[in-house]
Amino acid sequence: MIAEQSKKVTLATYNNDWYNPGAGVVKRTLWFFVNALFFINPLNPVSALKVLLLRLFGAKIGDGVVIKPAVNIKYPWLLEVGNHVWIGEKVWIDNLTTVQIQDNASVSQGAMLLTGSHDYKKQTFDLLVGKIILEEGAWVGAKAIVCPNVVCGAHSVLAAGSVATSNLDPNTIYQGNPAIPKRKRTIL
Repeated sequence: MIAEQSKKVTLATYNNDWYNPGAGVVKRTLWFFVNALFFINPLNPVSALKVLLLRLFGAKIGDGVVIKPAVNIKYPWLLEVGNHVWIGEKVWIDNLTTVQIQDNASVSQGAMLLTGSHDYKKQTFDLLVGKIILEEGAWVGAKAIVCPNVVCGAHSVLAAGSVATSNLDPNTIYQGNPAIPKRKRTIL
């Protein structure tokens, strides 16, 4: 027991050389500046321009997508967005791997889609990544968090401020940290 307690995280030994973001340093650097100027910058309210820029950087974006100001997207080439999707103010899509947002899904203001984490059991604090899928009609509420390897089922709701650490069943409303099912979603 004492030997286990003496072990510590040693960030000096952290190594994520295995990770490949899917684009070279020039493309990543160019995206960094485009993201800062046109996405994170709250002074650009024009969705059509953002959609065009995302497509130029390799994102798969459907029709009728609304992207509000101050949205931060890590790597657009790892982003798939369906038709008529809404992405609210100050959303952070930290997509170290694929994030798929299907038709008619909504991600409300301040929400975070986080595909990366770390192995807290290892001294080296190894990087862990896992994709996120928001199925058709799913709604991620304001300031809610979706963690790696989570599927938000069709028409599920993750209530404001909640944290999804595991899959959400379709047509179900989840709330809390960690989010638990509260009731069925009935669409009239």
